[in-house]
Formats: sequence, structure tokens, C-alpha cells
Amino acid sequence: MSRSRRSELISRSILALLWVVILVGCGSPPATPPSTVSPVPTTADTPTLPPLPTTTATVRPTNTLTLIPTDTPTPTATPTPLHPMSIASMRQQNYPGSDVVIEQTLAPGSNYDRYVASYQSEGLKIFGLLTIPRGERPGSGWPIIVFNHGYIPPEVYRTTERYVAYQDVFARNGYMVVKPDYRGHGESEGDGLSGSRGPGYTIDVLNAVASLQRHPDADPERVGMWGHSMGGGITLRAMVVSEDIKAGVIWAGVVATYEEIFEARPAWVDGQPTGTPGPDGISDPETAQEGLFAYGTFDENPEFWAAIDPISFLDDLSGPVQLHHARGDQSVPVAWSETLYARVQEAGQTAEVYLYQGDNHNISANFGIAAQRSVAFFDRYVKGLAPSDVEGTGHD
Repeated sequence: MSRSRRSELISRSILALLWVVILVGCGSPPATPPSTVSPVPTTADTPTLPPLPTTTATVRPTNTLTLIPTDTPTPTATPTPLHPMSIASMRQQNYPGSDVVIEQTLAPGSNYDRYVASYQSEGLKIFGLLTIPRGERPGSGWPIIVFNHGYIPPEVYRTTERYVAYQDVFARNGYMVVKPDYRGHGESEGDGLSGSRGPGYTIDVLNAVASLQRHPDADPERVGMWGHSMGGGITLRAMVVSEDIKAGVIWAGVVATYEEIFEARPAWVDGQPTGTPGPDGISDPETAQEGLFAYGTFDENPEFWAAIDPISFLDDLSGPVQLHHARGDQSVPVAWSETLYARVQEAGQTAEVYLYQGDNHNISANFGIAAQRSVAFFDRYVKGLAPSDVEGTGHD
């Protein structure tokens, strides 16, 4: 490089440096910055800035999983299961019956045919004596009577024995009648117990009602029920469970409260061998204590006893009742029928009572008039006929 060229470059550098100094001193930036890199200012040249406020780091809590207790349901009291004997429990059940099966044809009656028949009850095959009237069948079918016999030891019971004359009365008067052999009786399956200690016999007669209602020759809307002794108590129980029974006739019935029954029980076996069953099939109070009394005595658990007693539900009777009892009955106190008559009336229901002097538990001496009154009662309230031989409510 020539000396003159070197001198020119040095002069330009000096001029550029002077120009920078002038600009810094004046505080105005050049309109067009020089193309050269400006030197970094020294500390003395750096303007003092106010201190930044101290920032305290705030530690935000992380989202801690909080377990919110769920609503624990308040434990509800488990309802006490209904006893099978309770009226409420029996009303919850179904009694569908089945088709009636003819098992054996018997010698006919005067104006009706007789059969040993069977039907189903809680899966058990139940037998019974069936009668069907001959002659022209009514347009709606024959009216029905379910005939509940009294206590007979199950091991000696026979379908075609006992109560033949009683059943004949209704059969001759235009009723289709079935006398069920309760479970455990005769050829019927199951175990026999009693009418007061278990629901089985009542279930069997309610299924008998349903089975006859299905019969092609029967009128399902016209149903009556007759009961003697233990069968009278079964009739009363059935009439507060089912609405299908239009009227009930009870002869010498076990129709007192449970407390009244057990208070009187020792007198039932006077003069009889110890352990002889009474009219309800109970041999002594101790036998019953193994079952129902496990729930407490009458004073300890009155609600239980009221719940299983049809006497507590007379407001719900499905129809009128007619009562017959002999004043000389040594098996079932006549006072029970008298008291039931008063209780039914107090409940606002229809009742009749006939008492017979000097007769026995079967009303043998007054059988004719008692049978006539029973037929007339069914004719009125089951067939729907006008009153005929019923003389009215009263005591004889």
C-alpha cells in the first residue's frame, strides 16, 4: 500500500472516532448508524437503574387429593320376616290350585256323582272327595262349597269315611262339593300338623277353592265354605285371607283367640288319656310351646299373636257367617261361638248363630234342622236366592 493511501485510511478512522464521541456527548443517535461496531460502554458510562423489587417465590401447594367421605347410607332396620301363620303373610301368597284330576269313580249319590279327585297345593298332591250334581247345569255353572272337616288323626283318616252324611246334604241341594284331605291325611302328600299351628291346612283349602273355580262345570263367582270344629277355625282364617268366599257356615268351631284357646285347653282333655289331641289337633299346650310360643307369651308379644289370629281381622271377612253350636259340647266351648257372633257384629259384618240344647260336638240330635239352616244360608248368600228356611238370627 502507498503511503498516501495509508494516510487516508488513518484520517478516516480518526474522523469516525471523533464523530462517535460527539454523538455520545450530545445524546442523539445518528440518523444513520455507522457501519462499524460501536465499542461496549464502560461501567462508568452505564446509567444506574433503580433496583428491581425482590421477588419472593411463592410456593403454590400442589393439588392434594382430598378424600371427601361419601354419604354413608343410614342403615335401615331389616324388616322382621312375617310369620307364615300371619294373615298379612298369607295374603301375600298365591293360591292357584290346578286342574282337578279324577282318581277314582265311586258309587253315585241320590242325584249327584261321587269321585275321589286330586289337585295341587304348594307342589303337594292333595286328594279329596268330590261330588258333582246331575241334571241341567246352571248357565253360569254349579255353585261351589269347600267342606273343611274337623280333626281326625291323620294316620287313621280315610277319604270316603266320616262326614258322608254332612257332605250329602249340600250335594243333594245342587252344590259341587269337595272335602279336601288336608296334607298328610289319607293319600295326600305332605305332613299333617294342625289348623292352629301352621298355615298348611288353610293353604290346602284355598287351593281347593281355586281348583274348583277352574272346573268347567263350576261357577267361579259362587263359592261357599263349611267347617266343623278345627275346620271351622280354618274356614274363619280362609275368609279373612281370600275375598272369593261369599259365605261361611261353621259348626262347633275352634273360633276363639289364641289366648282363649290355650287358657281353655286343659279342660279339653279332662277324662281323656294324657296326650289325646283336642279338636284342633294339639295334644297339649307344651306341644304348641315348641312352635308358636317361641315368639313369646301373650303378654310378652301381643303383636305377634294378634298378627296370626283371624279374630283380629273380622273387619275383613269376605262374607256373612252362620254359627251352630251345641250347649252340651264337651269338646269345644259353646262360648266361643257366642263370642264370635258378638265380635262379628261389632265389626259391622253379618252373622247368625244357632245354639242347640242337650246336643254334642257333632250336633247329632239336631242334625236335620242345623243342616236345613245351613243349606238355606248358602242358598241366600252363595246362590243368591231369596231367604227360605232361615228363621232369622237368634238362640234356640
